Amino acid sequence: MTNPEKKLLLASPRGYCAGVDRAVETVEKALEKYGAPVYVRKEIVHNKYVVKTLEERGAVFVDETYEVPEGAHVVFSAHGVSPAVRNEAAERNLITLDASCPLVTKVHNEAKRFARDGYQILLVGHEGHEEVEGTSGEAPEVTHLVDGVEGVAKLPDFPAEQPLVWLSQTTLSVDETMEIVEKLKERFPRLQDPPSDDICYATQNRQAAVKNIAPRCDLVIVVGSQNSSNSKRLVEVALEAGAKDSHLVDYAHQIDEAWLEGVATIGLTSGASVPEILVQEVVQHLGSRGFTDVEEVTTTVETITFALPRDLRMPPRRD
Repeated sequence: MTNPEKKLLLASPRGYCAGVDRAVETVEKALEKYGAPVYVRKEIVHNKYVVKTLEERGAVFVDETYEVPEGAHVVFSAHGVSPAVRNEAAERNLITLDASCPLVTKVHNEAKRFARDGYQILLVGHEGHEEVEGTSGEAPEVTHLVDGVEGVAKLPDFPAEQPLVWLSQTTLSVDETMEIVEKLKERFPRLQDPPSDDICYATQNRQAAVKNIAPRCDLVIVVGSQNSSNSKRLVEVALEAGAKDSHLVDYAHQIDEAWLEGVATIGLTSGASVPEILVQEVVQHLGSRGFTDVEEVTTTVETITFALPRDLRMPPRRD
């Protein structure tokens, strides 16, 4: 008997979402228009390759706004920033370019509105994540972080008449978030839902695509960085959906040969901040190890795009 051909299932959609595409292009266009250096507060997106590539073109990444020379150009990352960061930039006369994902900005606007209307906000997210820090900063006095199911018990007791609403970080696991929300509603039955889903379309689509292929896979490889929340969630989703094993890698050379032993079918996807070139390098790497039967499995087609910040939009053409 001959061994069955090794199979590689490519999840689609995968990789860059509209918000990441906009953020990376914002830095690229800023470098073209203003020249190097252009400063970027925090990583523009959570991907080592993207950051390194932009650094080579003249982007300078800093952790805090005070590290940017007065009067210089600074790009705010896709994860959004708090009003305090914007105020600090204004005090230093920085020329700001806001690459915040519009879906993150939507959550910021929700936080401001609910705070204005007298609500206490229960924010589901990961402590220390830039997006959570930015959203919390919109209404710090009334925002309470819920980090995991165990975070529900840590919340204070609110007066019976106090309006409550939950919001969430946009890159969480859909299933985990709804489990937390269920626990929140058990404790606070009057808890209101946000007016629209906070978890972004791309996060949901990539998780759905992984769920679709995971039951067929001995191994699912997720291309993405360790500090990428949505990439790490894909590993968890793959395992929960039936994959026998799953790992996160930045690059093809990080794939451990031991993972491939006895494996007939591999699933491959990538986080929303990962360029396709890194996925194709993994495809080639696995192809050299016998996984030459490649099938792309598409669950939905994404067509969403976001406009660049106004200062970087090309002027209209004159025919």
